[in-house]
Amino acid sequence: MTKNVFVVGLNDHNAERLTRLRGVEDVVFHPLLTPAQVYETQDFDIPAMLDEAEATLDGFDGSIDAIVGYMDFPVSTMLPLLCEKYGTRNASLESLLKCEHKFWSRSVMAEIVPDHTPNFTAFDPFDEEALSKIGEAGLRFPFFVKPIKSSGSRLGFRIDSPEDFTYATEKLRAEIGQISEPFNVVLERADLPAHIKSVEGHYCMAERVIGGRQCTVEGYVHDGEVTLYGTVDSIRYPQVLSFFYYLYPSNLPGRVQEQMWDISRKVMEHIGYDNAGFNIEYFWDEVENRIWLLEINTRIAQSHCDLFEMVDGVSHQQVTVDLGLGRKPDMPHREGQQKVAAEFFYRVFFRDATVARTPSRAEIEVAAEQVDGTRIVSNVRKGMQLSELPEQDAYSFAVASLWMGAATGSKLLWNYEQVMKRLNYEFTDILD
Repeated sequence: MTKNVFVVGLNDHNAERLTRLRGVEDVVFHPLLTPAQVYETQDFDIPAMLDEAEATLDGFDGSIDAIVGYMDFPVSTMLPLLCEKYGTRNASLESLLKCEHKFWSRSVMAEIVPDHTPNFTAFDPFDEEALSKIGEAGLRFPFFVKPIKSSGSRLGFRIDSPEDFTYATEKLRAEIGQISEPFNVVLERADLPAHIKSVEGHYCMAERVIGGRQCTVEGYVHDGEVTLYGTVDSIRYPQVLSFFYYLYPSNLPGRVQEQMWDISRKVMEHIGYDNAGFNIEYFWDEVENRIWLLEINTRIAQSHCDLFEMVDGVSHQQVTVDLGLGRKPDMPHREGQQKVAAEFFYRVFFRDATVARTPSRAEIEVAAEQVDGTRIVSNVRKGMQLSELPEQDAYSFAVASLWMGAATGSKLLWNYEQVMKRLNYEFTDILD
């Protein structure tokens, strides 16, 4: 019997990739909302998006067997609302918000894994006394600030001085409404405890700076059982906070990965999150041999899909689809054609600039042909401002992404250099 799976924000590449999953011979995938609506804009009208999605579902002449997605906000927060209305499987809204509302999430972590949770406090960026209140909460320079809801390191800042804090709060005041207003719509639909309800969507987090070797543990919960299936390293550019590439499998010591997996099971069981995928970001401070839990994301990492397909045999969208259909995920292990795989981010470190030249489609195809299996996505077009790019960190712009695999890590890096020699970007009106 045919099963109908609706995918929020489905694009052509993912539609093709989904057909390569296991056990989908009887599954038909349907798009629900466009990628532009849920990712390519910086203004999210969640009530309008929910209305449009519900109109599509109500008008569908067939069974609605699953509603899934693999993107961060606003997709992740809309899924529980849609799944509850149409009776499909997903985590509850409250358990999801215990992960995505960063103050609530940190509060839960402090209860269950205090040794792996940095000091933190919430603050209102519109409060002129915010810096002194952060100090009263026991935080001293340096510390890190970010919205209580964000994605892709957007509006995250390291604060080393009062001047840094002034700059950060000016940026937060100007831009946080793009996140806080739609997030408040979701918060209004949840049953929140009083101490969380008072921390509204425009609030921010301040927390102790943590660091070390960063990674992401990918997992899922099915009928209350937590399963972990992979660890991906997050490698940064030297001396900056921006990511250079994601590497799978992780190079961290096995004992460290096992401890992270144990922490992940403990936290997700405590939260009550169920019937959905997740990933948890960690730091391992090698000097102090200490693990820090950075944050929990209520989805698979879309950036890692190609990495799992290259190394394990299928994209870990397998997890998303199987869970949506109420099945225990059939995720293979080390059945792919590559030993290691990575997503590389080609970045420019400007405040802003105008894109004067981008590689043509033919140039991108020639570059990708340098290494078999390489996929390249250019994120910019000629004439645009870099500041138009969605979900960028505060220190750089990712103008292109490259996915590739190899037999060894050193060969992987060499391959990246060969491909990048074929890609030419130029910029004018550069602000440093």
